[in-house]
Amino acid sequence: MKKLVLGLVALVSAAALFVSCGADKDVVKIGVYEPASGDNGAGGKQETLGVQYANSITPTVKIGDKEYKVQLEIVDNESSNDKAVTAASELVSKNVSVVLGSYGSGVSIAASDTFANAEVPAIGITCTNPQVTLGNSHYFRICFLDPFQGTVLANFACDKFAAKKAYCLAKLGDDYSVGLCNYFIEAFKARGGEVVYETFPDGTSDFAAYVANAKNKGADVFFSPVSIEAAALIIEQANTQGMQMPILAGDTWDSNVVLAAAKGTIVNINVTTFFMEGSTNENVVAFVDGFKKYINTNATAKTNNGGDDEISAVSAMGFDAYYTALEALKKAGSTKGSDLIAVLPSVTYEGVSGAIAFDENGDAKRDVAYVKKVNNETGKWEFVAIQTVSK
Repeated sequence: MKKLVLGLVALVSAAALFVSCGADKDVVKIGVYEPASGDNGAGGKQETLGVQYANSITPTVKIGDKEYKVQLEIVDNESSNDKAVTAASELVSKNVSVVLGSYGSGVSIAASDTFANAEVPAIGITCTNPQVTLGNSHYFRICFLDPFQGTVLANFACDKFAAKKAYCLAKLGDDYSVGLCNYFIEAFKARGGEVVYETFPDGTSDFAAYVANAKNKGADVFFSPVSIEAAALIIEQANTQGMQMPILAGDTWDSNVVLAAAKGTIVNINVTTFFMEGSTNENVVAFVDGFKKYINTNATAKTNNGGDDEISAVSAMGFDAYYTALEALKKAGSTKGSDLIAVLPSVTYEGVSGAIAFDENGDAKRDVAYVKKVNNETGKWEFVAIQTVSK
Protein backbone atom coordinates (compact mmCIF):
# COMPACT_ATOMS: atom_id res chain seq x y z
CA MET A 1 0.00 0.00 0.00
CA LYS A 2 2.83 2.38 0.87
CA LYS A 3 4.39 1.80 -2.55
CA LEU A 4 1.03 2.43 -4.21
CA VAL A 5 0.60 5.72 -2.36
CA LEU A 6 4.11 6.81 -3.21
CA GLY A 7 3.48 5.89 -6.80
CA LEU A 8 0.30 7.94 -6.93
CA VAL A 9 2.12 10.90 -5.37
CA ALA A 10 4.82 10.60 -8.00
CA LEU A 11 2.23 10.47 -10.78
CA VAL A 12 0.40 13.51 -9.41
CA SER A 13 3.67 15.42 -9.08
CA ALA A 14 4.66 14.52 -12.61
CA ALA A 15 1.26 15.58 -13.92
CA ALA A 16 1.49 18.89 -12.05
CA LEU A 17 4.95 19.45 -13.49
CA PHE A 18 3.66 18.70 -16.98
CA VAL A 19 0.75 21.13 -16.56
CA SER A 20 3.09 23.77 -15.17
CA CYS A 21 5.49 23.41 -18.08
CA GLY A 22 2.61 23.50 -20.51
CA ALA A 23 1.24 26.62 -18.87
CA ASP A 24 4.67 28.29 -19.09
CA LYS A 25 4.67 27.76 -22.86
CA ASP A 26 1.36 29.61 -23.05
CA VAL A 27 2.67 32.67 -21.23
CA VAL A 28 4.37 35.69 -22.77
CA LYS A 29 6.06 38.08 -20.35
CA ILE A 30 6.08 41.85 -20.73
CA GLY A 31 8.49 43.69 -18.48
CA VAL A 32 7.38 46.91 -16.80
CA TYR A 33 10.50 48.94 -16.02
CA GLU A 34 9.32 51.87 -13.91
CA PRO A 35 10.10 53.81 -10.72
CA ALA A 36 7.83 53.01 -7.79
CA SER A 37 10.05 54.93 -5.37
CA GLY A 38 12.49 57.85 -5.45
CA ASP A 39 11.93 61.26 -7.03
CA ASN A 40 9.74 59.93 -9.83
CA GLY A 41 7.94 57.19 -7.92
CA ALA A 42 4.53 58.87 -8.11
CA GLY A 43 4.72 59.26 -11.88
CA GLY A 44 6.10 55.77 -12.36
CA LYS A 45 3.20 54.27 -10.45
CA GLN A 46 0.70 56.14 -12.60
CA GLU A 47 2.43 55.05 -15.79
CA THR A 48 2.39 51.45 -14.57
CA LEU A 49 -1.32 51.76 -13.79
CA GLY A 50 -2.04 52.41 -17.45
CA VAL A 51 -0.23 49.20 -18.38
CA GLN A 52 -1.99 47.22 -15.65
CA TYR A 53 -5.41 48.52 -16.68
CA ALA A 54 -4.77 47.53 -20.30
CA ASN A 55 -3.66 44.09 -19.15
CA SER A 56 -6.85 43.71 -17.10
CA ILE A 57 -8.91 44.38 -20.25
CA THR A 58 -6.80 42.32 -22.64
CA PRO A 59 -4.96 39.63 -20.65
CA THR A 60 -4.21 37.43 -23.68
CA VAL A 61 -2.75 37.81 -27.15
CA LYS A 62 -2.74 35.52 -30.18
CA ILE A 63 0.78 34.93 -31.44
CA GLY A 64 0.84 32.80 -34.55
CA ASP A 65 -1.78 30.11 -34.05
CA LYS A 66 -1.54 30.13 -30.28
CA GLU A 67 -3.26 32.13 -27.56
CA TYR A 68 -0.87 33.37 -24.86
CA LYS A 69 -1.59 34.74 -21.42
CA VAL A 70 0.21 38.07 -20.97
CA GLN A 71 2.08 38.19 -17.68
CA LEU A 72 3.43 41.52 -16.44
CA GLU A 73 6.80 41.45 -14.71
CA ILE A 74 7.11 44.70 -12.78
CA VAL A 75 10.36 46.03 -11.29
CA ASP A 76 11.21 49.23 -9.44
CA ASN A 77 14.21 51.12 -10.86
CA GLU A 78 13.92 53.50 -7.88
CA SER A 79 14.29 56.62 -10.09
CA SER A 80 18.01 55.96 -9.87
CA ASN A 81 20.56 55.62 -12.67
CA ASP A 82 22.69 53.62 -10.23
CA LYS A 83 19.89 51.08 -9.66
CA ALA A 84 18.80 50.98 -13.30
CA VAL A 85 21.02 48.12 -14.45
CA THR A 86 20.02 45.87 -11.54
CA ALA A 87 16.33 46.39 -12.26
CA ALA A 88 16.83 45.85 -15.98
CA SER A 89 18.87 42.70 -15.36
CA GLU A 90 16.05 41.33 -13.21
CA LEU A 91 13.67 41.64 -16.14
CA VAL A 92 16.12 39.95 -18.47
CA SER A 93 16.53 37.08 -16.01
CA LYS A 94 12.75 36.62 -16.03
CA ASN A 95 12.83 36.08 -19.81
CA VAL A 96 10.60 38.98 -20.79
CA SER A 97 9.94 39.35 -24.50
CA VAL A 98 9.64 43.14 -24.46
CA VAL A 99 10.03 45.93 -21.90
CA LEU A 100 7.82 48.98 -21.35
CA GLY A 101 9.27 52.10 -19.73
CA SER A 102 10.61 54.08 -18.13
CA TYR A 103 9.15 57.21 -16.65
CA GLY A 104 12.42 59.16 -16.59
CA SER A 105 14.90 59.36 -19.44
CA GLY A 106 17.98 58.95 -17.25
CA VAL A 107 17.05 55.46 -16.05
CA SER A 108 16.02 54.50 -19.58
CA ILE A 109 19.42 55.50 -20.94
CA ALA A 110 21.23 53.77 -18.05
CA ALA A 111 19.46 50.44 -18.69
CA SER A 112 19.67 50.54 -22.48
CA ASP A 113 22.81 48.44 -22.91
CA THR A 114 21.42 45.74 -20.60
CA PHE A 115 18.39 45.32 -22.84
CA ALA A 116 20.50 45.55 -26.00
CA ASN A 117 22.91 42.82 -24.90
CA ALA A 118 19.99 40.50 -24.14
CA GLU A 119 18.26 41.37 -27.46
CA VAL A 120 15.17 42.53 -25.59
CA PRO A 121 13.35 45.48 -27.18
CA ALA A 122 12.16 48.35 -25.03
CA ILE A 123 9.27 50.68 -25.75
CA GLY A 124 9.65 53.99 -23.95
CA ILE A 125 6.37 55.40 -22.73
CA THR A 126 7.20 58.96 -21.69
CA CYS A 127 11.02 59.12 -21.72
CA THR A 128 11.46 62.18 -23.94
CA ASN A 129 15.24 62.72 -24.09
CA PRO A 130 16.64 62.06 -27.62
CA GLN A 131 19.52 59.99 -26.18
CA VAL A 132 17.14 57.13 -25.33
CA THR A 133 16.87 55.93 -28.93
CA LEU A 134 19.92 57.57 -30.46
CA GLY A 135 22.39 55.15 -32.04
CA ASN A 136 20.60 51.92 -31.18
CA SER A 137 18.06 49.62 -32.83
CA HIS A 138 16.32 48.12 -29.79
CA TYR A 139 14.81 51.15 -27.98
CA PHE A 140 11.61 52.68 -29.32
CA ARG A 141 9.21 55.21 -27.81
CA ILE A 142 5.62 56.37 -28.23
CA CYS A 143 5.97 59.94 -26.88
CA PHE A 144 7.14 63.21 -28.38
CA LEU A 145 10.75 64.32 -27.82
CA ASP A 146 12.25 67.11 -25.76
CA PRO A 147 13.52 69.21 -28.71
CA PHE A 148 9.85 69.45 -29.75
CA GLN A 149 8.56 69.90 -26.19
CA GLY A 150 11.17 72.53 -25.33
CA THR A 151 10.35 74.51 -28.47
CA VAL A 152 6.60 74.26 -27.76
CA LEU A 153 7.12 75.61 -24.24
CA ALA A 154 9.42 78.41 -25.38
CA ASN A 155 6.93 79.49 -28.04
CA PHE A 156 4.12 79.31 -25.48
CA ALA A 157 6.10 81.52 -23.07
CA CYS A 158 6.59 84.12 -25.78
CA ASP A 159 3.12 83.96 -27.34
CA LYS A 160 0.97 83.54 -24.22
CA PHE A 161 2.91 85.59 -21.68
CA ALA A 162 4.98 87.90 -23.93
CA ALA A 163 8.02 86.70 -21.99
CA LYS A 164 11.34 88.43 -22.62
CA LYS A 165 13.33 86.87 -19.78
CA ALA A 166 13.04 83.27 -18.54
CA TYR A 167 14.39 81.72 -15.36
CA CYS A 168 15.26 78.05 -15.91
CA LEU A 169 15.93 75.57 -13.11
CA ALA A 170 17.07 71.95 -13.56
CA LYS A 171 18.42 69.20 -11.35
CA LEU A 172 22.17 68.76 -11.68
CA GLY A 173 23.04 65.54 -13.53
CA ASP A 174 19.44 64.76 -14.48
CA ASP A 175 19.21 63.93 -18.20
CA TYR A 176 15.56 64.90 -18.48
CA SER A 177 15.42 68.29 -16.75
CA VAL A 178 18.85 69.46 -17.95
CA GLY A 179 18.11 68.34 -21.50
CA LEU A 180 14.66 69.92 -21.63
CA CYS A 181 15.97 73.16 -20.16
CA ASN A 182 18.65 73.27 -22.85
CA TYR A 183 16.10 72.82 -25.63
CA PHE A 184 13.84 75.47 -24.09
CA ILE A 185 16.75 77.88 -23.75
CA GLU A 186 17.83 77.37 -27.36
CA ALA A 187 14.30 78.01 -28.68
CA PHE A 188 13.66 80.92 -26.30
CA LYS A 189 16.89 82.67 -27.29
CA ALA A 190 15.99 82.13 -30.95
CA ARG A 191 12.87 84.19 -30.23
CA GLY A 192 15.08 86.97 -28.84
CA GLY A 193 14.64 86.07 -25.17
CA GLU A 194 17.12 86.33 -22.30
CA VAL A 195 17.73 83.40 -19.93
CA VAL A 196 18.90 82.92 -16.34
CA TYR A 197 19.83 79.25 -15.82
CA GLU A 198 20.57 77.45 -12.54
CA THR A 199 20.82 73.85 -11.34
CA PHE A 200 20.28 72.33 -7.90
CA PRO A 201 22.03 69.25 -6.46
CA ASP A 202 20.42 65.91 -5.63
CA GLY A 203 18.73 65.93 -2.23
CA THR A 204 17.67 69.58 -2.35
CA SER A 205 14.52 70.21 -0.32
CA ASP A 206 14.64 74.00 0.11
CA PHE A 207 13.94 76.00 -3.06
CA ALA A 208 13.54 79.41 -1.38
CA ALA A 209 16.77 80.82 -2.80
CA TYR A 210 15.95 79.71 -6.35
CA VAL A 211 12.47 81.25 -6.28
CA ALA A 212 13.88 84.45 -4.77
CA ASN A 213 16.58 84.60 -7.45
CA ALA A 214 14.01 84.23 -10.24
CA LYS A 215 12.05 87.15 -8.78
CA ASN A 216 15.14 89.28 -8.20
CA LYS A 217 16.34 88.74 -11.77
CA GLY A 218 13.05 90.07 -13.09
CA ALA A 219 12.11 86.94 -15.01
CA ASP A 220 8.77 86.82 -16.83
CA VAL A 221 8.40 83.01 -16.59
CA PHE A 222 9.81 80.31 -14.31
CA PHE A 223 10.67 77.13 -16.24
CA SER A 224 11.50 74.02 -14.21
CA PRO A 225 10.75 70.59 -15.75
CA VAL A 226 11.88 68.66 -12.67
CA SER A 227 10.54 65.68 -10.73
CA ILE A 228 7.12 65.64 -9.08
CA GLU A 229 8.75 65.61 -5.65
CA ALA A 230 10.72 68.78 -6.40
CA ALA A 231 7.70 70.34 -8.14
CA ALA A 232 5.60 70.23 -4.97
CA LEU A 233 8.38 71.96 -3.02
CA ILE A 234 8.83 74.65 -5.68
CA ILE A 235 5.07 75.33 -5.72
CA GLU A 236 5.02 75.66 -1.94
CA GLN A 237 7.91 78.13 -1.94
CA ALA A 238 6.54 80.11 -4.90
CA ASN A 239 3.26 80.55 -3.04
CA THR A 240 5.01 81.50 0.21
CA GLN A 241 6.95 84.21 -1.60
CA GLY A 242 3.89 85.40 -3.53
CA MET A 243 5.53 84.75 -6.89
CA GLN A 244 3.38 86.19 -9.67
CA MET A 245 5.25 84.94 -12.74
CA PRO A 246 3.83 81.85 -14.47
CA ILE A 247 5.53 78.52 -13.91
CA LEU A 248 6.03 76.40 -17.02
CA ALA A 249 6.97 72.73 -16.97
CA GLY A 250 7.02 69.64 -19.11
CA ASP A 251 5.20 66.33 -18.91
CA THR A 252 6.54 65.32 -15.48
CA TRP A 253 4.35 67.95 -13.82
CA ASP A 254 1.20 66.38 -15.27
CA SER A 255 0.35 64.79 -11.94
CA ASN A 256 -2.31 64.98 -9.25
CA VAL A 257 0.57 65.59 -6.82
CA VAL A 258 1.04 68.93 -8.57
CA LEU A 259 -2.71 69.57 -8.51
CA ALA A 260 -2.84 68.95 -4.76
CA ALA A 261 0.17 71.19 -4.14
CA ALA A 262 -1.26 74.03 -6.25
CA LYS A 263 -4.85 73.94 -4.97
CA GLY A 264 -5.63 77.01 -2.91
CA THR A 265 -2.43 78.80 -3.92
CA ILE A 266 -1.82 81.76 -6.23
CA VAL A 267 0.72 79.88 -8.35
CA ASN A 268 0.05 79.94 -12.11
CA ILE A 269 1.13 76.55 -13.50
CA ASN A 270 1.11 75.57 -17.18
CA VAL A 271 2.40 72.23 -18.50
CA THR A 272 2.78 70.37 -21.77
CA THR A 273 1.52 66.82 -21.89
CA PHE A 274 0.58 63.86 -24.11
CA PHE A 275 -3.14 63.42 -23.44
CA MET A 276 -6.10 65.48 -22.29
CA GLU A 277 -9.51 64.42 -21.08
CA GLY A 278 -12.51 65.92 -22.80
CA SER A 279 -12.23 64.46 -26.28
CA THR A 280 -15.43 63.12 -27.82
CA ASN A 281 -13.51 60.31 -29.55
CA GLU A 282 -15.31 57.11 -28.53
CA ASN A 283 -12.06 55.29 -27.72
CA VAL A 284 -10.91 58.13 -25.47
CA VAL A 285 -14.30 58.29 -23.75
CA ALA A 286 -14.24 54.52 -23.19
CA PHE A 287 -10.72 54.72 -21.77
CA VAL A 288 -11.56 57.58 -19.39
CA ASP A 289 -14.73 55.90 -18.13
CA GLY A 290 -13.11 52.49 -17.80
CA PHE A 291 -9.94 53.73 -16.13
CA LYS A 292 -11.87 55.73 -13.54
CA LYS A 293 -13.97 52.67 -12.74
CA TYR A 294 -10.80 50.57 -12.48
CA ILE A 295 -9.26 53.09 -10.06
CA ASN A 296 -12.39 53.45 -7.94
CA THR A 297 -12.91 49.71 -7.53
CA ASN A 298 -9.29 48.85 -6.75
CA ALA A 299 -7.93 50.25 -3.48
CA THR A 300 -4.29 49.58 -4.37
CA ALA A 301 -4.67 51.18 -7.78
CA LYS A 302 -6.29 54.24 -6.23
CA THR A 303 -3.46 54.58 -3.74
CA ASN A 304 -0.92 54.31 -6.55
CA ASN A 305 -2.84 57.00 -8.43
CA GLY A 306 -2.40 59.41 -5.54
CA GLY A 307 -5.67 58.69 -3.78
CA ASP A 308 -8.13 59.96 -6.39
CA ASP A 309 -9.30 59.11 -9.90
CA GLU A 310 -7.68 62.03 -11.72
CA ILE A 311 -6.23 60.67 -14.96
CA SER A 312 -2.60 61.49 -15.65
CA ALA A 313 -1.47 61.53 -19.27
CA VAL A 314 1.23 58.99 -18.40
CA SER A 315 -1.49 56.46 -17.56
CA ALA A 316 -3.00 56.91 -21.00
CA MET A 317 0.45 56.50 -22.51
CA GLY A 318 1.06 53.33 -20.48
CA PHE A 319 -2.24 52.00 -21.79
CA ASP A 320 -1.19 52.68 -25.39
CA ALA A 321 2.28 51.23 -24.88
CA TYR A 322 0.81 47.90 -23.75
CA TYR A 323 -1.29 47.59 -26.90
CA THR A 324 1.66 48.66 -29.06
CA ALA A 325 3.61 45.76 -27.54
CA LEU A 326 0.75 43.37 -28.32
CA GLU A 327 0.71 44.56 -31.93
CA ALA A 328 4.44 43.81 -32.15
CA LEU A 329 3.96 40.32 -30.73
CA LYS A 330 1.17 39.60 -33.20
CA LYS A 331 3.11 40.97 -36.16
CA ALA A 332 6.26 39.04 -35.25
CA GLY A 333 4.33 35.82 -34.67
CA SER A 334 6.98 35.15 -32.05
CA THR A 335 7.90 35.86 -28.43
CA LYS A 336 11.60 36.14 -29.27
CA GLY A 337 13.06 39.56 -28.56
CA SER A 338 15.14 39.73 -31.73
CA ASP A 339 12.04 39.01 -33.83
CA LEU A 340 10.20 41.84 -32.09
CA ILE A 341 13.09 44.23 -32.71
CA ALA A 342 12.86 43.36 -36.41
CA VAL A 343 9.14 44.17 -36.75
CA LEU A 344 8.74 47.09 -34.34
CA PRO A 345 9.82 49.77 -36.88
CA SER A 346 6.75 48.90 -38.97
CA VAL A 347 4.26 48.53 -36.09
CA THR A 348 1.40 51.02 -35.98
CA TYR A 349 -1.44 51.47 -33.50
CA GLU A 350 -4.33 53.91 -33.10
CA GLY A 351 -4.12 54.76 -29.42
CA VAL A 352 -6.16 56.90 -27.05
CA SER A 353 -3.26 59.37 -27.12
CA GLY A 354 -3.28 59.45 -30.94
CA ALA A 355 -1.81 57.51 -33.84
CA ILE A 356 1.42 55.65 -33.03
CA ALA A 357 4.08 54.94 -35.64
CA PHE A 358 7.88 55.00 -35.53
CA ASP A 359 10.45 56.89 -37.59
CA GLU A 360 13.89 55.65 -38.63
CA ASN A 361 15.28 56.29 -35.12
CA GLY A 362 12.49 54.39 -33.35
CA ASP A 363 10.93 57.65 -32.20
CA ALA A 364 7.21 58.31 -32.37
CA LYS A 365 5.94 60.43 -35.23
CA ARG A 366 4.32 63.00 -32.95
CA ASP A 367 3.91 66.70 -33.66
CA VAL A 368 1.20 67.73 -31.19
CA ALA A 369 1.34 68.58 -27.49
CA TYR A 370 -1.48 69.56 -25.16
CA VAL A 371 -1.04 72.56 -22.88
CA LYS A 372 -3.07 72.71 -19.71
CA LYS A 373 -3.06 74.74 -16.52
CA VAL A 374 -4.08 74.25 -12.90
CA ASN A 375 -7.35 75.72 -11.69
CA ASN A 376 -6.22 76.82 -8.23
CA GLU A 377 -9.76 76.81 -6.82
CA THR A 378 -10.84 73.34 -7.94
CA GLY A 379 -7.43 71.68 -8.02
CA LYS A 380 -8.22 70.36 -11.52
CA TRP A 381 -6.61 70.74 -14.93
CA GLU A 382 -8.04 73.13 -17.50
CA PHE A 383 -7.35 72.81 -21.21
CA VAL A 384 -5.35 75.75 -22.65
CA ALA A 385 -4.25 74.86 -26.18
CA ILE A 386 -3.13 72.26 -28.65
CA GLN A 387 0.39 73.31 -29.55
CA THR A 388 2.49 72.39 -32.58
CA VAL A 389 5.80 73.60 -33.97
CA SER A 390 5.83 75.17 -37.42
CA LYS A 391 8.18 73.43 -39.83
